[in-house]
Amino acid sequence: AMTGGQPVDGGTSVDAIARQVESEGVAQVVVVSDHIARYDALKDRFPAGTAFHPREELDAVQRRLREVPGVTVLIYEQTCAAEKRRRRKKGELPDPPTRLFIHDAVCEGCGDCGVQSNCVAVLPQETSFGRKRRIDQSACNKDYRCADGFCPSFVSVTGGRPRKHSGLLDARRDEFLQRVQALPLPAAPEWTAPWDLLVTGVGGTGVVTVGALVSMAAHLEGRHASVLDFMGFAQKGGAVLSFVRLAREQAMLNQVRIDAQQADAVLACDLVVAASPDALQTVRHGRTHILANVHPIPVAESVRRPDAELHVDALLAKLRHAAGDGQVQTFDAQALAQDFLGDTVGANIVALGFAWQRGLVPVGLAALQRAIELNGVAVANNQLALALGRLAAADAQALAALREPVAAADRVDEEDLPALMARAVDHLTGWQDADWARRFVRTVHLAEAAERRIGGDPALPFTQAVARSLLKLLSYKDEYEVARLFSDGRFARALHDQFEGELKLAFHMAPPLLARGRDGRPPRKWRFGPWLQPLMKALAHGKRLRGTAFDVFGRTEERRLERRLITEFEARAAELAEGLDAARLPLATQIAQVPLAMRGFGHVKLAHVALARAREAELLHRWDPARYPRPPAAPQAGQLKGIAVVAG
Repeated sequence: AMTGGQPVDGGTSVDAIARQVESEGVAQVVVVSDHIARYDALKDRFPAGTAFHPREELDAVQRRLREVPGVTVLIYEQTCAAEKRRRRKKGELPDPPTRLFIHDAVCEGCGDCGVQSNCVAVLPQETSFGRKRRIDQSACNKDYRCADGFCPSFVSVTGGRPRKHSGLLDARRDEFLQRVQALPLPAAPEWTAPWDLLVTGVGGTGVVTVGALVSMAAHLEGRHASVLDFMGFAQKGGAVLSFVRLAREQAMLNQVRIDAQQADAVLACDLVVAASPDALQTVRHGRTHILANVHPIPVAESVRRPDAELHVDALLAKLRHAAGDGQVQTFDAQALAQDFLGDTVGANIVALGFAWQRGLVPVGLAALQRAIELNGVAVANNQLALALGRLAAADAQALAALREPVAAADRVDEEDLPALMARAVDHLTGWQDADWARRFVRTVHLAEAAERRIGGDPALPFTQAVARSLLKLLSYKDEYEVARLFSDGRFARALHDQFEGELKLAFHMAPPLLARGRDGRPPRKWRFGPWLQPLMKALAHGKRLRGTAFDVFGRTEERRLERRLITEFEARAAELAEGLDAARLPLATQIAQVPLAMRGFGHVKLAHVALARAREAELLHRWDPARYPRPPAAPQAGQLKGIAVVAG
């Protein structure tokens, strides 16, 4: 497998590979491709019996091949995603006019889109309703496989382009530049031996560019530099370490890699890579200075597990243990770039400016600015990003004065119980009516009274858990609710905020009356044009039919389950409140949080409900062993079977 668009020496083709493995005696050859129709006229070039399948059948093909005796070969023909983006930027490959958009109000955060696409451009997004998903338009390779996720939140947008958001500097640039010009220059570091700078990050974000700029600046000043870049298996999203060594004399650069415990500074554009063994082996306690960007950049595990956490605090503790508490400084490059420049493209140049102002990049400012000019890419924006990093490092108060206050709606982690209750009542009233919202309030007040009775944490974690779980269960996304969320104005505003131009929309959905699963496969999603919008607006008013004889959607297995989950949780919350005491408060909170994992639509939701119930059974046994027996042990994926040890 080739990654990163490397050239293939000698040239080859899919049919040549197939003929070669045939000559080596394989039992069967299968070709899978995104564009399988292109092989219709080429099948005579392949060995007899070669099978051809589209990408959608990849899983079924692999399952079939594992049953074939002997060695089988699957040739998956696909252009590297990073190479696609590179060619499109150069105009060497057609750029499809269609982009995908996720309406976060509909998204359940189940992660099935990531499972289907395995794409790093599908990112987590924290909202007041929990973690959802969004598409990073700058990283999207436009293969559209994420839309195969069984979720109605996906919308195809054709004809538009991502909207360029203005940062704070657009309106206050003169004031910003005046503050930057007033900054003192950092003291030049004392160095006679080579200066070793390690830059860590992920591919596709400009880590290699940072190393190249520093080495060019050194060259412009008549100094000597070497750069060695280590890149992961994928240039986009893979770990990248750039070893930058500067010296006054060429003879001092006797090797290009930074030796063990010899780094003078580490610019950690990504914490995960900085805390890896390859990076930490260059750090010496008390010597190496580390500038750590604390912005969480999702890793591959985030694609497979929707609740995966990066544990930023633990990663920082690891860096402080290696270098010393006083040697580590933190900042958020992505937040700075987004707020002041309008996007995060220049985040690593912001980090470079921060490091330079701290005196950890021993090249002159004029040389570094000239290197940016010679690079010839987004020169003006990169110069601003460099200046922004300098101001953040030298005068954080001045930078704070330029910021706009953060809106309360944006602080998703600071919601107290009254604010949560008010938001929930408003949402549930829109979902059905005021009586439905009062049903929520009654249960939450019961939990609150029980928790206040025992004292303890004033944040009321148990009550918060009950409120968030019940809000989720009471506002399940049936056909009426999905239609309401697409037609109440939020979708139009979100779309306008992300795209500009003449937009043509298409919706990816699987209506239960049309989509049916076959041969053990999930239902297929259908594509609907913009004519669906007025129909959804009309369907949204059908919420009055919920629970009546005329509710045609309420008879499915999924809807009946959702109604049962509500009554079961209300009974569970009352049981927990009755038996609540200070010692069992953490366990009660965990049990109350179980419904938050019941996410998704259709078969995805049914699977998550089964997993959540298994987790609940374990917790309930700890809550009351006499009433809830220990659940039977079920084998889990990746679990190893124990080996009995007997006396000889």
